[in-house]
Amino acid sequence: MAKLSVVIVAKNESANIYDCVKSAAFADEILVIDSGSTDQTIRLAKNAGARILKKKWIGYGPQQNIAINASKGDWVFSLDADERISSKLAKEIIRSIKEEEFYVYNVPRKSLFVSRFMGHSGWRPDYTKRLFKKGFAKFTEHEVHAHLSTKYKIGKLANPIIHFSYRDLESVIYKMNLYSTGGARDNLKSGKKGSLRKAIFHGLWAFFRTYFIRAGFLDGREGVMLAIANAEVTYYRYLKLYYISQKNLKSKIHF
Repeated sequence: MAKLSVVIVAKNESANIYDCVKSAAFADEILVIDSGSTDQTIRLAKNAGARILKKKWIGYGPQQNIAINASKGDWVFSLDADERISSKLAKEIIRSIKEEEFYVYNVPRKSLFVSRFMGHSGWRPDYTKRLFKKGFAKFTEHEVHAHLSTKYKIGKLANPIIHFSYRDLESVIYKMNLYSTGGARDNLKSGKKGSLRKAIFHGLWAFFRTYFIRAGFLDGREGVMLAIANAEVTYYRYLKLYYISQKNLKSKIHF
């Protein structure tokens, strides 16, 4: 029987890590890669049954690949600390590994935004590649929103990951800053340019796409809040990209 490793990238996730690890208890191995937690993350993860690997943060994608390479299973499921595997999903994962119809699987997510599990807004079913046979996929090198890349045909699971993505407004504001900075760095690496004009245009487009095209209006007030948050993180990503570019340009000029 093929073995399964669940890998979890974490830092200062004491509010999440215990329940996250416990939800993966069906796996043959749970590996938490910690990037310098100063809270109780490591202790709680160990108590829940995880093996710990300590590694300085080098970006989400590279960190995931380190965890995958260090895992012992034939199959890998990538799980974030603010996510949970339901009992139905666990059974489906085991069945999929046993049948081995595909080597890589998309998994839907059911995500919380402050006070509602979103049904629209581009957040449902929100398929993301998470389950794969080792050697058949790897994460991209992006700092933010890295994803599994594969050349193989992708299967699809039915039961969702439960994602406690934004529990309150404080987490929304914190992640907006985090994601806009990381996204600006990723855009810089890919050769994109930023400006105030682009920031305004792309910010407005992000709101329109979330609220109207992706039917965010059906998610009530949380749909409005998410559309505004998406607009803001996009706006600041392009502004930060502009100022990072200008700073790098000035550093290359010798007076």
